[in-house]
Amino acid sequence: MKKAVILFSAFLTLAACEGQKTAIERGIDDYATVTVPVPDLSGISDNGKEVLNLYRFAAQEADNIYWKQYFGDKTAMETLEAADVKEFAMINYGPWNRLSGAPFVEGYGARPAGVNFYPADMTAAEFDSCTLEDKMSPYTLLRRGEDGQLKTVWFHDEYADEIGKISAYLTAAADITIKPSVRKYLQDKINGLKTDDYYTSDISWLEMEDSKMDLVIGPNETNDDQLKGIKKSFGAMVLLKDAVRTERLGKYATLIPQLQKNLPCPEEYKAFTPGAASDVFVCNALYYGGSYNAGIKEIAINLPYDERVQAERGTRTILLGNVIDAKFNSIISPVGDVFFVEDSPNVDRNAFFLNLAFREMAHGLGVKETVNGKGSVEQALGNHALTWEEAKGNVVGAYLACGILEHQDLSMLVTRENCIATFVASLIRSQRFGEGEALGRANIMILNYLLGSGAIKRTVAGKYSINYEKTYQVLGELAGIILKTQAEGDSAFAASFEKEYAGIPKAYEEDRRIMGIEQIPVDVKFSFK
Repeated sequence: MKKAVILFSAFLTLAACEGQKTAIERGIDDYATVTVPVPDLSGISDNGKEVLNLYRFAAQEADNIYWKQYFGDKTAMETLEAADVKEFAMINYGPWNRLSGAPFVEGYGARPAGVNFYPADMTAAEFDSCTLEDKMSPYTLLRRGEDGQLKTVWFHDEYADEIGKISAYLTAAADITIKPSVRKYLQDKINGLKTDDYYTSDISWLEMEDSKMDLVIGPNETNDDQLKGIKKSFGAMVLLKDAVRTERLGKYATLIPQLQKNLPCPEEYKAFTPGAASDVFVCNALYYGGSYNAGIKEIAINLPYDERVQAERGTRTILLGNVIDAKFNSIISPVGDVFFVEDSPNVDRNAFFLNLAFREMAHGLGVKETVNGKGSVEQALGNHALTWEEAKGNVVGAYLACGILEHQDLSMLVTRENCIATFVASLIRSQRFGEGEALGRANIMILNYLLGSGAIKRTVAGKYSINYEKTYQVLGELAGIILKTQAEGDSAFAASFEKEYAGIPKAYEEDRRIMGIEQIPVDVKFSFK
């Protein structure tokens, strides 16, 4: 009884302290600081170390471009007087909370759906009615001319100063690298940045398999364009390969053609044939910039998105090992400890890795073009496309990861139950990503569907129990729905399904409150050394 009284007193003290914090302070606390230490470069030559430095300089310029794309003039945030507001603005890359979309800096209204890709006063209807030839390119901005009419501006023109600096850094790196494959990739990337045509650099990036270092840079993600879902944001990652973990996971990439055949949907919804040369790398992140560093941090990527490259050559999945470890330790594992009933299997670090690997590979599966002549999946689903793509990655990935564990020679000493428990823990914590971002919206949709089916249940005590066999079956069912919706480009169904399942019920507020009391962060922010 004495222990219970002490714990209850501690709870009241913590709750009181939390209540005294401002909304900005609580927002900053949502992101646990992760220090990215100076890596072990003992196996890297002096030339290689200089290449890494040049990569980072280039990545910082990509970060500058992203500020312009998402917000505008970065100095408006850098010169804020209140230190806490400034810090929160740096996390969010602007005056809008990434989790809610709401402004937190005085003088700013709601975040524009198309951020700075489009004129603030442009409507979706105006975009649809204009006849500009390049308006659908992922690499153009919409601007108003002197006559007030819409016009397109290519990224390489709008961001010519930053791209010029990036090109200079990459040219210097290409001059000193001893790896021909790296030199070719960097030269092709420079050409891509200057022309907004990345086909050749995507191929050369996939062919660059012998380097211990990597630079992912350029416009890749469409997350920020919530108006039309087509414009790509600049981001950058400087990476160092983890050879041991890469060897351990590499065998899964050879399964991609078979995974496509095994998708739980009719044959016409999996007619796309992914390239057979896909691979999986594990890397440690040395620097994040731009879209990859904004708000919720990426822990894995699957590139390129160009369907021509995916068909001809495949994709590369990169798991960010040190970031995954940080999120598992500070977020996923504590969520499992707090929210699962006592007899639940433990969430597991290897299961987290496996789920993520298959999530990223799943992005290369399904179809890229609709089966009924509506064009690409992205065009047909419009601003629903990214939510459904995120849902596909998570659901299809988890389903395939669970299925692969039937082959013991391919397992990572984890069980299907470990994978499902870890997947559900990740869904519970990602409720706090909110409905304003595609990933948060997708995960809320998945969690609601699992709860609605009875596959998982939330008790009155706030604990979750899991029917593992039923969850596996429901994941297959939901995967089929997602794959069909994408293949048919059914935006009306996508909208109605989101309306039914993507809202946050009041019961989830209790989960969020508990995570706050337990001081489980929403995500991480980096301190690079």
